[in-house]
This record gives sequence, structure tokens and C-alpha cells, in this order.
Amino acid sequence: MASNGTAHGSFNVALMTSGGLAPCLSSSVAHLITYWKEAKDTGKISGLSIRCYRDGYKGMLIGDSFVVDDAAFADVDVLHNLGGSPIGNSRVKLTNIKDCLARGFIKEGETPLEVAAQQLLKDEINVIHTIGGDDTNTQAAELAKYIAEKHGGKITVVGMPKTIDNDVYPIKQTFGADTAAQEGSKYFQNVVSESTANPRMLIIHECMGRDSGYLTAATARAYHDSVKTQKFCAPFPTCSASRDVHAVWIPEISIDIEKEGARLKKIMDEQDCVNVFLSEGSGVKDIVAEMEAKGEEVPRDAFGHVALAKINPGVYFSKRIAELVDAQKTLVQKSGYYARSAPANAFDKELIGKCAKIGVESAIAGVTGCMGEDEDKEGTPIRAIEFERIKGGKPFDTTLGWFQELVKEIGQVE
Repeated sequence: MASNGTAHGSFNVALMTSGGLAPCLSSSVAHLITYWKEAKDTGKISGLSIRCYRDGYKGMLIGDSFVVDDAAFADVDVLHNLGGSPIGNSRVKLTNIKDCLARGFIKEGETPLEVAAQQLLKDEINVIHTIGGDDTNTQAAELAKYIAEKHGGKITVVGMPKTIDNDVYPIKQTFGADTAAQEGSKYFQNVVSESTANPRMLIIHECMGRDSGYLTAATARAYHDSVKTQKFCAPFPTCSASRDVHAVWIPEISIDIEKEGARLKKIMDEQDCVNVFLSEGSGVKDIVAEMEAKGEEVPRDAFGHVALAKINPGVYFSKRIAELVDAQKTLVQKSGYYARSAPANAFDKELIGKCAKIGVESAIAGVTGCMGEDEDKEGTPIRAIEFERIKGGKPFDTTLGWFQELVKEIGQVE
């Protein structure tokens, strides 16, 4: 096992991306490589090797990786303009032995933690940057702890918080969430035109967000703002009122479906259409309870999360609302894959860059943690936040001024 870089001045750095996509993965890789190269070029460290594990923890388990060469160092800025991950992602949980065995990542009698540890020992890694959500980063911390306890090795783990849900404690803003909201708005700016394709049209715009309504709310806000700037021509019936958001339904808000149905029916009668922005996590508990009551198997992923794409909350809600508003046609459109696959926007690139710069400095100093603006510290400084404080499931704050203004302007609350 290589010693920690602070002792010899040379670092063997590993990068990996994991979990679902977000508009930050490529930019995170580019920023991290740039600041590590800067550290070597300015003499902060004497040597540098950067290894990327393909497809996240899968690559680490099966030994699939590549080393970044000098040519890549020179061209790495082009990654900022790419969506997706330049390394590849996968959903793998190192403590889920059964799943890893079934997928061929380990052999009978092996454990994922030990197999991953042996690979990192073999590759002489002393710093690893995990670009992913709370599961990805806390797993890396557990792996580093395992290596220290079982093999006496030292790995500094510096995570980068990727999730479009923006639902990680105590991080103010996770990477990619702002971009995803802007891209979701752009998506619906086209889809909304379908409201003119049929009388009494109901459009459900389903946004990603398992437990947090942030993305749905932020997407609705961005779209609502775009409608304000759009010019229309009277007396044509398509107008700001017909193309605007008419309802925003997120897990944090309890919806009286009958009352909302009555409100939305008035809009349907007046505008000949209704546009609802729905978080995919809304109503999931009710849907799961109904499936279990019927004796149906609830589909789940390797982490035990309900597979939202398979239970389809948008379709579930659309049937009920269509009846309440007397819709002649219903369209459910999901912007999630479109939004999460975009390159990072200017806001996210700047945030990622600031976190990557301090993240590299933290790694050189041997400080482990997940990068981000720490909400629990005065002034929300960017720092390597202790992994034991990193936790998913942070709900969206519905008391925020911009959200309260949004739901009032669209008539959802008085």
C-alpha cells in the first residue's frame, strides 16, 4: 500500500462516478484533474498519477480502470461541455453481497468490501474522489475505514456531492440540481405546446425527486419565469394563462385531491388545458401500500429504493385528475432523463470548481470528507464535511420565499 501522499509528496489518485446521472459528472472530473495537475505544476506535490475506475464500484470490483495520460491532461477542459459521465456509472452497493454475486462482480465466498480493498491496495491508491450521492460517498468512507482496520492502510476519501434532488444533509446545494431544473424548464417549453393538440388537454410533467420536491419546485419556478417573458398575440387563445404552470405537487405538501381537482377544473373550463408539475416521489407511499395490499411485488433497486420508473406515479395520478377536471386527453411526460443528462450550466460549473479546488487541497492535507457548502457552519463555508454528518433524504424547504411566491402566483394557495 502506498503511504499517504503528505509523507512522500507523490499521490496516486483515483476517480469514480456512481449512481444515477446528473449534470455535473463530466465537469467534476475535469475540475478535479485540472486542480491536481495545478498542484503538481506549482510544486505542491512531487508526483501524480490519476486512475479512473470505469462504471463506478463495478470497475473497482472487477479491476477495470485506466490511467489519465499527458494528452488527456491537456484536453480535459472539453469534458465541461459533455453531459453524462466520462468514466461511466453503475448502481452497486458494497454491502449487498447477494447483488454483487448475482451480477458477477465477486465470487462465492468473497465480500465486496474485501475485493474493492484488494484492488485499491494493488493500484496503490492513497486518495479517492467519489462523485455521487450520499450512498456513493458514505460507502467510500466505509471502504477507507475497512482498509485502515483490516489492512493498516490509509486512503483519503474526498467526495463530490452529485444529485439533482438537492436532498443531502448538511449541504446547501448539490451539484447538477440547478442545471437539471433549467433543463426541465426548457423541456416543458416545447411539451406545453401539446396543450393545443386536443381540447381539454391535461399534461402531467413528471420530474425526478424520490423524497425531495426541490427539483420539481425549481423546474416549475424556472418555467413559470420563462412564461412571464414570453410574448403572445391576442386574440389567439394560446396565452400565458394557458401555457403556465397550474399546479406543483411535491412530497412535502399534502394535497387535497378533491379540492385541487375543483380548482383545476375551473382552469380547464377557462383555458381548455391544465399543466401539472408532479414530483415522481409524490404519492409513492400510497401506491406501494396499494400494491402490497394486492399481494404484488414492489420493484426495488440494489439499495432497496422503490423503482419509481416501474410503478409510474405520473400515470397513477393522471387517471384520477383526468376524471376530476373532465379531461378529454391526458399526456404524461417525464423530463428526468433529458434534464439529468445535460452538461453542467455556468452556476454548477462555478460551484463544482470551488469545491474541487478546496477538495484537492483537503486531499493533499489528508482531510477526508464530502465537499459542499456546510449549512451547519456560520457563513456556509465550502469544506470537506465529515462523512458521519452526510445523510440523504433532506426535504425541500417549502417556506422559501421564492416557492411561496410561485404557488401564490399560480393560484395553488391564496
